[in-house]
Amino acid sequence: MSDYQAEQLTGLKTVINHLAALSEAERQCLRAGLSDYLDFRQRTERFLAEHFGRICSRKCYESRLSACCSKDGIITFFADVVINALLSKDPEIAALIRVLEAPHVGFKCVYLGERGCLWRLKPIVCEMFLCDHAKIEIFSGTPACEKRWRGLIEEKKAFTWPDRPVLFDALERRFIDAGCDSTLMYLHKSPGLLMVKKKALQKGTYTDER
Repeated sequence: MSDYQAEQLTGLKTVINHLAALSEAERQCLRAGLSDYLDFRQRTERFLAEHFGRICSRKCYESRLSACCSKDGIITFFADVVINALLSKDPEIAALIRVLEAPHVGFKCVYLGERGCLWRLKPIVCEMFLCDHAKIEIFSGTPACEKRWRGLIEEKKAFTWPDRPVLFDALERRFIDAGCDSTLMYLHKSPGLLMVKKKALQKGTYTDER
């Protein structure tokens, strides 16, 4: 097991153990709080399928030379893990645990299976990644398409960028307050993101309600 696998496995088990200790009503409450984010993800998925599905399938999936999934591991936020766990069925979680516990060989992402990503809802970093080749081919001559994409990137920040109260920050805080800890809690551990919070606190756009 690589260091990456160990970190991911620890984070996943932290999440599933805490969720298992909650009542179904509490888990449903957490799911209800994801509605705006899931709407954003559905709209993003439709946009990518419409405009990039063909080129990404040809250049990356069929050639097996993906610029994103060719890494042995990718960045996952703690909130990514929480959201995916809330949406996943037990066999899907078990599949993630198996690949994290097994020796990883090859150059592809540990989460990349024969039918694609093993996550029910892939990490936001993966969803929003477009290689330069794809962007040049699709956006060239279609400024309206590029404008829509830039709008989605800005919308992503409303869930992930802590210069204001955001979902990813709130989910981390929810687990921290319950006594959980993980190196994946970047919104509470990353020096860069903590600086973003500090500046937002000074401006009055972020409130740390501990």
